[in-house]
Amino acid sequence: MSEPHAPDRYAVIGHPIAHSKSPLIHGLFAQATGQVMEYTAIEAPLDGFSTVVQAFRAQGGRGLNVTLPFKLQAFELATDPLESARLAGAVNALKFEGDRIYADNFDGLGLVNDIQRNLGVSLAGKRVLLCGAGGATRGAIVPIALQKPALLAVANRSADKAHQLKRDFAAHVALQTGGFEDLAGESFDVVLNATSTGLTQAALPLPAGVFATGALAYELVYGKGLTPFLKQAQAAGATHIADGVGMLVEQAAEAFAWWRGVRPDTRPVIDRLTVPLV
Repeated sequence: MSEPHAPDRYAVIGHPIAHSKSPLIHGLFAQATGQVMEYTAIEAPLDGFSTVVQAFRAQGGRGLNVTLPFKLQAFELATDPLESARLAGAVNALKFEGDRIYADNFDGLGLVNDIQRNLGVSLAGKRVLLCGAGGATRGAIVPIALQKPALLAVANRSADKAHQLKRDFAAHVALQTGGFEDLAGESFDVVLNATSTGLTQAALPLPAGVFATGALAYELVYGKGLTPFLKQAQAAGATHIADGVGMLVEQAAEAFAWWRGVRPDTRPVIDRLTVPLV
């Protein structure tokens, strides 16, 4: 009899990493699709990302998910960053083939897939607002723009940082940018919180009227219940609220399909990880 095939090795790398749901998610995907693979979590020292990645490759590792704070370092390490990674300037998935390190960023695509497939909200023709001008917003701009919204706006505490995104993405989308105070008198069908306030339990200085009647309010962090942003949205009459658990699972599914060539069903995993918004 032939020896059983050793499982292909994958992992998520970050600092800290103990909280990560990625091993559970990819384990469920592998089980559901019959893939012979193992997926673990690696906590790399803050000054040792590249060393840990190269050691993982040398031991036969096939791919990595990358989380905070290493998404920029992963971009620098890649030999072949794909277009979405280049536009985001950050990477959340690596694939190792020979001496090549391929890199992509599936965060924005995962977000769009969750909104449209799972929440049933089409972005076409909608007025969409991204709150925040950091890495999460950078990764979301082009995937959202490809859905042809009527307007895509970025607001940030520092208007200058938002305006820089307008310049950076000028070849791909005409962004409306400014500070939160510049939103006065405007309303949006989809409002996404891509700031860290969901983790710090701080409120955003959003003017009254930002949430249109029937708006979707989407908090990119997950598992934190009703964050101040979602409470703001509810108080303003938003009828549809969601956190980022679906985005988490959908971006994982994109990486899994990129690595394994098979697309897992995300619904059972989202249902398992969903925390009620109370």
